[in-house]
Amino acid sequence: MIAVPGGTRVWLAAGVTDMRRGFNTLAAQVEQTLSEDPYSGHIFVFRGRRGDLLKIIWWDPQGACLFSKRLERGRFIWPAAKDGKVVLSPSQLSMLLEGIDWRLPQKTWRPSRAG
Repeated sequence: MIAVPGGTRVWLAAGVTDMRRGFNTLAAQVEQTLSEDPYSGHIFVFRGRRGDLLKIIWWDPQGACLFSKRLERGRFIWPAAKDGKVVLSPSQLSMLLEGIDWRLPQKTWRPSRAG
């Protein structure tokens, strides 16, 4: 996984997206549907109809980046909303990319008392 710079927000585009789209058409979708600036340096994540393919666009200081990931088994966990956007933390994005349910992460250990 590429490290997410501090202050970068991660946006999920709820619903499904045509995975034939490239950076320019996904950037236009960010502007029109999500009402965000695709050149802001934030990360925008899109999912295909079958749920096993993601595309991510990100504008870094050198230019446009388009990443894609396909799961060989399983589906990416996605919000139930048909449209709109959801904000994730960078750690939730890491879980999403690994195919883990990012919505309700559970801590595995908690100290019983201080001191």
